[in-house]
Amino acid sequence: RVTFSHLFLKDWDSAKEVNAYPPAMGPLAVYTINEFYDTIDYAYSGYANLNNAIGPYSYTAEDNKMIEPILCLFEYKEGTIFGFNESYVFNSEIDETCMNVTHNTTNNNFFTKTLLEEKHITINFSALVKATFSFSVKTINFKAAGPISPPDCYKFDIQITFDNSDHDGQVLLSLDAEPIRLVCKGDIEYVTDNKIDTVLRSTLNYLVIIICSISLILCSRAIYRAQQLKEITVNFFKIHFNSELSAEGRLEFLNMWYIMIIANDILIIVGSAVKEQIEREQFTSDQWNICSVFLGTGNMLVWF
Repeated sequence: RVTFSHLFLKDWDSAKEVNAYPPAMGPLAVYTINEFYDTIDYAYSGYANLNNAIGPYSYTAEDNKMIEPILCLFEYKEGTIFGFNESYVFNSEIDETCMNVTHNTTNNNFFTKTLLEEKHITINFSALVKATFSFSVKTINFKAAGPISPPDCYKFDIQITFDNSDHDGQVLLSLDAEPIRLVCKGDIEYVTDNKIDTVLRSTLNYLVIIICSISLILCSRAIYRAQQLKEITVNFFKIHFNSELSAEGRLEFLNMWYIMIIANDILIIVGSAVKEQIEREQFTSDQWNICSVFLGTGNMLVWF
């Protein structure tokens, strides 16, 4: 995100990368119409000149051709202000208008304002709620994390947001980059050299799944037999004492600790299965967050 902010956000300052309270600088924002268009032009220029970046970024098309970014405008259906006589025309319904932003990449000048005029689109900043400028890039991360950690391939869906929801003359500027993990097409010999490591990791995953499955079966059987014993006890009280077993007495046959172990086993089994699929690169999207939630919650329940 920091790298993309330097590449695509106009007037980005390194001081904003340090989380401090109070912040060293105010929020990144635009205050004039020209600044609004210049910011879009700057982002487009950075996207059109990815080859100038130090990072190994490329376009998402198979032939590495540049895909046109998308500009979306979210405006009130009507929002006209007549400040001189304190009157206005307002309709709170929000209309969304999206368009492909096309420029001549051989020309260093980028004029978004001219492009909108050619499309007969006029931005009413009094009615503008939000604007987004979206595009995607791909990259491969070479990391020195050991022989069992192959490079990672990602696609980043980047969205620059102009937030004018407060309508206070300050349009806040932000950048979000959502990573999506892709299946890499790397050197086959690299994978072959690490077959032993792959087998060991898979063995560990399967061993965890087998042990947790045995635990799940045993705990489920214990709960089932406890319920059978409860029915026998209820019938015994009816026959010999002509009374019903109290609710508190019935709960004595339900071991909540076993239920927690069952939940723990299920979470670890699912988490280990997801982990195995990720390591086999059979998932095309980033599932590490889901995997960590299952394994982390399951490990936490072990301590109770």
